[in-house]
Amino acid sequence: MDGQTTVASTIQPQDAIQPHNERAAAVWSSGGRDYEEIIRGVYDGIDATIAALAPRPGERILDVATGTGIAARACARRGAQVCGIDIAAGLLDAARALSDGLPIDYRLGDAEALPYPDAGFDAVVSTFGVMFVGRPEAAARELARVCRPGGRLALATWTPDGAIAAMFGVMRPYMAAVPAVSPFDWGRTERLRELLGDAFDLTVRTETSHYVETGGEAAWNTFVTGYGPTRMLAASLDEERRAALKRDFVAFHERYREGQGIHVPRSFVLTLGTRR
Repeated sequence: MDGQTTVASTIQPQDAIQPHNERAAAVWSSGGRDYEEIIRGVYDGIDATIAALAPRPGERILDVATGTGIAARACARRGAQVCGIDIAAGLLDAARALSDGLPIDYRLGDAEALPYPDAGFDAVVSTFGVMFVGRPEAAARELARVCRPGGRLALATWTPDGAIAAMFGVMRPYMAAVPAVSPFDWGRTERLRELLGDAFDLTVRTETSHYVETGGEAAWNTFVTGYGPTRMLAASLDEERRAALKRDFVAFHERYREGQGIHVPRSFVLTLGTRR
């Protein structure tokens, strides 16, 4: 991956994030290592995505919006040469600490302007990450650009009618401004084909991830600590509105109570592509 190293090394950290993404970088970074507890709730979805990607020894794989690196680590354990990129410095610090000596090249960078050469990777993966970009067309072009002809793409994205979208619906009334672009559009087959269909031969199917927790209160504690959008939203509110957000968030998760805990089925789309 010498060519990739040379290109990426010309981009300094202060230039790695485009100005319009600096706020998003701060939001996601705020979870730090506690974000790994969020990922614990989607291990099954990530496992399904990596199994479908089927990394092979020696392959060059890029994990876009790597977070704390769980997908990158899974690929590296299969012998792939892995780069993981994210806009969130705090998550990358955690990813490096959690990588158990695996030779993964983690870099601060923007999914809308990836610091890698054309056709530099045999496969590109993103698990519940690239869907949160502000400029989807730019990110989609970058996913295609860095994947070699015949290379593979694997994306896991939340559906617009699933539990994660509904959870964001609980938070929305407390937001000062609603994002202009919905990340859950990446969970619609027609939108995925608009973004990626010109560059990849796609197969799209719906899967389910299962979030199991002791209760709504525990879910709140996990998300308000480790999930940047929830953490930063709560921090922005006065005491009364923060308490109301907590009440609504806990009540939402308690709808899924089963016996001594909660079980939240979360639908997601698994998109597999072959680069034309």
